[in-house]
Amino acid sequence: MAANVLMLHGINHNMFGKRDPRQYGTATLADIDQALQALGEELGARVECFQTNYEGAMCERIHRAYEDGVDAVLINAGAWTHYSYGIRDALAIVEAPVVEVHMSNIHAREPFRHHSVFAEVVRGQICGFGVETYLLALRAALKMI
Repeated sequence: MAANVLMLHGINHNMFGKRDPRQYGTATLADIDQALQALGEELGARVECFQTNYEGAMCERIHRAYEDGVDAVLINAGAWTHYSYGIRDALAIVEAPVVEVHMSNIHAREPFRHHSVFAEVVRGQICGFGVETYLLALRAALKMI
């Protein structure tokens, strides 16, 4: 049976491909989702992708992931990573492995981006490799299942 993986995209990610290409490249959110789903299919996993600009909607989707018993969660919450204790607490409920993802190297950017409020509740963090970061995260999550 295929593993069910949920990819959560946060605030402003609908603007990938337009927003600060120096940091984020030119790939769109659709490009990222397509690459994840193709790799998932190759590795025997089903990848569902979800994006929202609303914190409450993100928490509700995480709650549903818990209720549905997903096998793994990948999350790039964008700026919420650095201050959303609501999303952090929702992630803490999830029993499946959670991998934090960032396209840019958040540790080489503005000081406020160096801290993740999710760090204590995720299995690991992968950052700095652009779109490849997502694919590395998917591979890591599948190994943890």
